Formats: sequence, C-alpha cells, structure tokens
Amino acid sequence: MEETWITTDEAIKLSGYNPIYLRTILREGRIEGRKFGRVWQVNKASLLKYIEKAQKSEDGRYGSKP
Repeated sequence: MEETWITTDEAIKLSGYNPIYLRTILREGRIEGRKFGRVWQVNKASLLKYIEKAQKSEDGRYGSKP
C-alpha cells in the first residue's frame, strides 16, 4: 500500500485545523509528517486517523472538529 503525502495547505483544508495547531501536532508527532527544509508534508492516513479520534473525543482535547 502506497503512502499518500499531502501539503500542509491540503491538510488544513481537509481537517479544518488552524495552521498553527496543525504545525504543533506535526512537531509533537501526533500526526505523521516529514520536513524538507522549511516545508512539511503530512501523511494523509495519519491525519484522517487523528481527525477520527478528535471527532470521538468528548472533552475537545484534539482541537477543532471539522
């Protein structure tokens, strides 16, 4: 199965997350990403899994819900 990598702009549109929050969860390793110089790419499956977990969260700890 091939991994799908998306830009941070695509990840923001997909998730509805604020760019600062997205960068935070990338740096903290809560979603899988890779950095090329100053440019981040996001593993789409990792982001979707995180969003699913956020939507099930009752206390809102996982940021905004799309």
